[in-house]
Amino acid sequence: MKKYVLLIVNPISGGLEKSDIIQETAAFVEKIGRKLVIYETSGKKDIPNIQELFTKFNPERVIIAGGDGTIKVVAEALENEDIIFGILPAGSANGLATDLNLLKTIHECLQIAFKDYFIAIDMIEINGANSLHLSDLGLNAELIKNYENSAVRGKIGYALQAVTTLIEREDPFTAVIHVNGTTIECVAQMIVIANSKKYGTGVVINPSGLMDDGKFELIILKNLDLVVLGKIISGNMPIDVNDIQIISSNKANIAVSRPVNFQIDGEYRGLQTELNINISPKKIKIAIP
Repeated sequence: MKKYVLLIVNPISGGLEKSDIIQETAAFVEKIGRKLVIYETSGKKDIPNIQELFTKFNPERVIIAGGDGTIKVVAEALENEDIIFGILPAGSANGLATDLNLLKTIHECLQIAFKDYFIAIDMIEINGANSLHLSDLGLNAELIKNYENSAVRGKIGYALQAVTTLIEREDPFTAVIHVNGTTIECVAQMIVIANSKKYGTGVVINPSGLMDDGKFELIILKNLDLVVLGKIISGNMPIDVNDIQIISSNKANIAVSRPVNFQIDGEYRGLQTELNINISPKKIKIAIP
């Protein structure tokens, strides 16, 4: 009896047509003697639907075609299952795939997805919600809000909204951070809660980040003028504590002086005034090169 592979596809992520991905995956799965089950996310009841399919078919591998948000939905649905996930990057934001060196052709990603070499990555819990990659308060979350409200998708849409967001950015906010037994008060343009190194654009925001070390980093960007932003984008993270501060921990609380835009793994989560942050070590297995 043939074993099953579950392919979970986000049909609208990244504004990309997914028929080629589905066809190539189907051909690959047939070639290795497996049966393919396909599920397309809709944003409605995806988690229970995925759980039901997993229970019904007991797949030997779960393949995810989408971006960071899609990966997070599937990870939340199956976080208690002992399964290896394969990633086919197909989103507007492919930060996790970028960090794991998975920005390759679909054929190459499929070959990687069915190997047994994997990383068991941590999951960050923020106010009861899960983050696998990068979440933040402030400027980037504002950019994501603007992007989600715009008509232009993909990299061009991101670029257009980046310019608009920088021009119209809000004033800095004051944050009180309880972490590692100390209290830090600072004025910031943006605070990143990072489980990894890079945004989907390839920009390194957390040079020392590891996804399987049982810790996250808080990156406090106190100054985000064009000089500092240029350094970050060009891969030269500022080391001046007046511009940026990085703190590693497994638990933290952040309270801010006013409601600030917040996002988790590329998904806008509204205005927040307080974040409670904890780490869940080695929760999700992802196939890597």
